Amino acid sequence: MTERPIESATTPAPWAMRAERSRGRRYPEPSHPYRSDYARDRDRIIHSRAFRRLEAKTQVFTTRYSDHFRNRLTHTLEVAQIARSVTSALGLNTELAEALALVHDIGHPPFGHAGERKLDELMRAHGGCFNHNLHALRIVERFEQRYLDFPGLNLTFEVREGIIKHSRDYSAADFPQLAEYLLDLRPPLEAQLIDWVDEIAYNTADTDDALEAGLLDLAVLCKEVSFFGEVYGQVDSVHRGARQKLIFNEALKRVLDALATNLIETTQQRVLAFNASSVEDIRRAPKRLAGFSEAAEARNRELKRFLFKYIYNHPAIAEDRDRSVRCLEELFIYYSESRGAMPAFYEELAQTESRHVIVCDYIAGMTDQFLLRQHHEHLGSPPGDSSTPSR
Repeated sequence: MTERPIESATTPAPWAMRAERSRGRRYPEPSHPYRSDYARDRDRIIHSRAFRRLEAKTQVFTTRYSDHFRNRLTHTLEVAQIARSVTSALGLNTELAEALALVHDIGHPPFGHAGERKLDELMRAHGGCFNHNLHALRIVERFEQRYLDFPGLNLTFEVREGIIKHSRDYSAADFPQLAEYLLDLRPPLEAQLIDWVDEIAYNTADTDDALEAGLLDLAVLCKEVSFFGEVYGQVDSVHRGARQKLIFNEALKRVLDALATNLIETTQQRVLAFNASSVEDIRRAPKRLAGFSEAAEARNRELKRFLFKYIYNHPAIAEDRDRSVRCLEELFIYYSESRGAMPAFYEELAQTESRHVIVCDYIAGMTDQFLLRQHHEHLGSPPGDSSTPSR
């Protein structure tokens, strides 16, 4: 961990994305008297139906273990908190970063990444695909209907760009429908950082929830994740006789802090080494500048590998996941073959677009329990509590 304190920047960095330099909205709107465009985007996201649905989408653990676990909404709030801290320290635009953090998961279907993989598999059978970031763009552009003057949320270009580009680059040849989003350029640093703070948030939170669920062997964690083991040993040596859970909490807090600090310092070093002096310099960099050092990335990867090995594929979680994803697949097939089975809005859309695309849109927007209830209603299986892990 760093020896010197990191303080929030008092003035914006020259490479911060300033709201007044935004490429604007698809449908022009007058400026707000006391909120920036990015602050308005943040508020529109928070008030959207898709954002509220995150509360009923499982992160990893269901309430069969405890009522205290993260769900997709509380995870999103933790990502937003870390994003604000990191971007503030770097002198970046915290309002843009917060908007991107709050919107980054609204395209997730029921049952998280397991559900996403199944929807992608089902769509590929029809020559298409499913990607939760691309679906998030469809949500904010099309399915959120709250305003008289325009469809969707009419978010700024930079937020829409960040929705799709925060975690990967896209080829204009493979994704011509995204050509407007400067696919040959990098996104601003505020967007580049989101995927990293997302990893910090879910790796540490999933470790915490795994212990709460009784699925984590602390001794194995300390042995196989050497970085955590070192930090845990340091805390334990100073607080002999303290409750094990409190020692664990302090160690995990220090791990999170060390990763966030490294992300700040490494990103700053790369930007300075590149001699960037503007957002356009960041965009034209040959590769993304935000990220961990090699050592920190290895530590993060070690923790992630542990979670996949011992937690995400734990039999108790895999059983729920497989049952729930099977329900998703069966419901997809049912809606695809049963005209009139979806709500009128989606049935009308299916008159002008391929039915499997609209079926995918409808299912992707469901919460975990709503999908299981729909499956029970149409196909007769008991709904139960079969929410699944997201990884």
